[in-house]
Amino acid sequence: MFVFGSGHAAEQGAAPNRGALFKVQQGGHTLYLFGTIHVGSKAFYPLEPRIGGLLKSAPVLALEIDPLGDPQKLSRAVQQHGISAKGASALSPAWRQRLDRLLRQYNIEPETVATMKPWLLASLLTVSEFAAQGYDASLAVDAHLAKQAHDAGRKVVELESADSQMALFDKMTPAEQLTFLQEAIASIEDKEQADQAREIAEAWRNADSSALEALALKAEQDDSFSGRFVQKVLLEGRNPALADSMLKLMARENNSVAAIGILHLVGQYSVPEQLRKRGASVERIY
Repeated sequence: MFVFGSGHAAEQGAAPNRGALFKVQQGGHTLYLFGTIHVGSKAFYPLEPRIGGLLKSAPVLALEIDPLGDPQKLSRAVQQHGISAKGASALSPAWRQRLDRLLRQYNIEPETVATMKPWLLASLLTVSEFAAQGYDASLAVDAHLAKQAHDAGRKVVELESADSQMALFDKMTPAEQLTFLQEAIASIEDKEQADQAREIAEAWRNADSSALEALALKAEQDDSFSGRFVQKVLLEGRNPALADSMLKLMARENNSVAAIGILHLVGQYSVPEQLRKRGASVERIY
């Protein structure tokens, strides 16, 4: 049987805890819920041994979406929700200059992003800033887990889809999308995005529960348009359905692992809180 230790793995030379880990129980079945980050660095790995042990005995790994899944699904979702002949052409000349400076900074050719809707362009800039801070999307924790599961022949299921995720962004009006892009540009220029990237990555890397809760509180209090969108639509809006999908999986399978973005696991509207509301027993392991 796989036994959870007392948290002294780092002292014994093993990899330290990362993110957050919860044990969820209902109806005689157990599910382990792990908080990931959608970028990574080599310093994140190896993950602590418990995660590998849980994956080895898990019949299923559940992810928001499988990064190693059908690339055609992702391509179709991008085309449907993220591409338009107009692109971000409604940007004013002043904002266009600021955007062009960032594209040069990240070595992105303007013509390659000319047809991206403002929300998709904002997302690309954010990922590029994370990369500039040393956090690479190719080293994302969910991709790492997906590869382990696929290599071991484990079943990987998606709790959501690329289409459903991108459709949320595409529900913004054209004016809202421009605001979303402008706020992304401004947050990169004033180093707020760089600070946030480091704060999230460090809190995840150190499994720092107090820092993660502080980030959740900060997100809840962010009254910018993009801050409200992230909190209300991307976090609070998705958490109930993520919890429901986990409970359905747990009813079918025992000892599965669900791994989703760490910010879904903290704060008063988190997935663990949603699971508790639905009658599940939820224990935070770290």
